[in-house]
Amino acid sequence: MILPTLEPIRDEDLPEFCRFLHENLSRERSVEEWAKAFAQHWCPSKPNNGFLIRHQGRIVGGIGAIYAERSVRGRLERFCNITSWCVLDAFRAQSVRLAMAVAAQPGFHFTDLTPTEVVSKTLQFLKFKPMNERHTILPNLPWPLVRLGGIRVLSDPAQIGLLLGPDDAKAYRDHRHLPWLRHLAVGVTDAWCYVVWKRTRLKGITGAVIIALSDAELFLRYRMALGSYLLVHHGLLYTRVESRLLPRLPALSIELLGYRSKVFRSDTLTAADMSNLYSELVALDL
Repeated sequence: MILPTLEPIRDEDLPEFCRFLHENLSRERSVEEWAKAFAQHWCPSKPNNGFLIRHQGRIVGGIGAIYAERSVRGRLERFCNITSWCVLDAFRAQSVRLAMAVAAQPGFHFTDLTPTEVVSKTLQFLKFKPMNERHTILPNLPWPLVRLGGIRVLSDPAQIGLLLGPDDAKAYRDHRHLPWLRHLAVGVTDAWCYVVWKRTRLKGITGAVIIALSDAELFLRYRMALGSYLLVHHGLLYTRVESRLLPRLPALSIELLGYRSKVFRSDTLTAADMSNLYSELVALDL
């Protein structure tokens, strides 16, 4: 019996691999949408786009990888975000080969931010750790003291990039082309928090979900001004943010359970260092 071959997904393999994902993982997402997710310029020296297995010349399984370089506490770190793990039923025995191949690459911190329960357990077998799955809900309330406090919320693209520090400005430039993301800066003259958010619904109620925030302490300091802005300008009644991104639960908040645990593997970084940016959570409109 001829065993399936394991191969890296090269750029020239992407059309075929993305067609495989469209046909076998989600037909709701076009081949072009899959391909754009892997075509981000977030890592100048990405080694591949993941790994695939072939049998008699055709793709029968694969695991995608989105690579990025970003600064963490002043040091440039390299990340590999695992995504779109799909193997045909007849070849499920080959699945772990894919995960082991991508996770064996040296020099990277690894994440999977949208794992199924089965994927999460499999990756934990490979020494991945689960992150805190709880989410914090903050009510968006009108706050008439915003102007008196001097706090501003700015969403003008021309202003955001000028106000942020170098690392946050780079993150903004790296993600501003993705139309489903919203960006803003909230703060005062010398202390700005960069926030990336999307509209969401919870039990039929529309709110904002925070994808990323640059400074958790500043986010908590400015939360009333931010909530008032989202309520008045966007009609959003609450803000939802992953509890792992916050140093503590603020007043007037509730915490919800039951979300899917994201997983990561790193020898030097913690769960709080794992960003939702530079991943399938933003490269795809999820």
